Amino acid sequence: MPESSEIPSGRLPGPTGLGTSALRVPAADPPELPAIVDGHQPPSPSLDPTLVVRRYGLTPLPYREREWGDGSHPPLYVPETVRVNDALGEEVNRRLVAWAESVGLHEGRIETFRDTGFGRLATLAHADTDEPDLILIAAQMNAAWWAADDYYADETDLGATPTELPPRLALVTSAMDPPPPAGAYTVQLEEAIAADPVLRALRSATAHLSRHATPSQVMRACNITSQMFVSWTAYAAWRYFEAPPPVWRYLAARQHDSFYTSMVLIDVVGEYALPADLFADRRFHTALMQAGTASVIVNDLYSAEKEAADELPDSNVVLLIAAEEKCSIREATERAVALHNDFVRGFEASQKSLAAVPSTELQRFLRGAQAWMAGCLEWHGSSDRYR
Repeated sequence: MPESSEIPSGRLPGPTGLGTSALRVPAADPPELPAIVDGHQPPSPSLDPTLVVRRYGLTPLPYREREWGDGSHPPLYVPETVRVNDALGEEVNRRLVAWAESVGLHEGRIETFRDTGFGRLATLAHADTDEPDLILIAAQMNAAWWAADDYYADETDLGATPTELPPRLALVTSAMDPPPPAGAYTVQLEEAIAADPVLRALRSATAHLSRHATPSQVMRACNITSQMFVSWTAYAAWRYFEAPPPVWRYLAARQHDSFYTSMVLIDVVGEYALPADLFADRRFHTALMQAGTASVIVNDLYSAEKEAADELPDSNVVLLIAAEEKCSIREATERAVALHNDFVRGFEASQKSLAAVPSTELQRFLRGAQAWMAGCLEWHGSSDRYR
């Protein structure tokens, strides 16, 4: 080999010659990432680790038809609520608000955030633990996801614009799942994350998740968040072009942008891990998406009036049905309720078909999804966000 082609020790080959200097990453010391305040507090020493088994067991929750809203619409078919513990919900919410203030989230709107009660949502939805620090994981992740939705995607008065949404979401992914160092470019990335309270919140919430979750559970949450963002970009395009989608297309996107994302934390908060192969099993995946979609239709039902009043209305199944079927909002609401109930009955059938699988973790997770559906309805009916 000619001497000129040898590679000096310790260097990797790369382009050389005229015009190639722009292709090289500028040298820089590895950036020092700022310390992350994740809101963690040591678990309560009095917690009895056998409490979950004794109190909640593995038996599926019963279902019933439940009134909602002002009671004038058809009832929703939902599992029974497992636990209403207002004192625990208030404690989780207190910790959540303190955490939000520490990362600068909702500055100037912190009282509104406090009254929204995301801590209560997490307490209602994750009923198989009484440990505030574990429930706080879910409260933080949901509050951070919802903040991204408000500030980036939905609320025009908070600065949400369709054209800026995709690049913002790319930074969300990098905040939750930091890419490998890229020299000076990483410094710029970290500066951008540090300057944005939504990104700071997402990074902090993911850090708290990482304290309690396995690496597989953390990556599951990151990847499913990115999956959710694909649907958000579709909504942004529909809003930008002022071209509401047909209901079928909206549902195709919405089923990947549902409370399924929130439900993937069920086993983390419960301090166990559903094996990855079972989580990815098509039967379980279908069941969890049925539960997540049913719960997000509840969100659409409660938020239809608010979203209709926005300068750029977001996609909402009630509003889309009314426009497509040329029917009243009341008729569209009844159809959305029927759709919700179909999804819940689909989950009920899926859960029964999975009952023969000899996995305690799987049965706990399915029961946790039932608790999530029930707690979600309970919270929507009481949160100031929908009054």
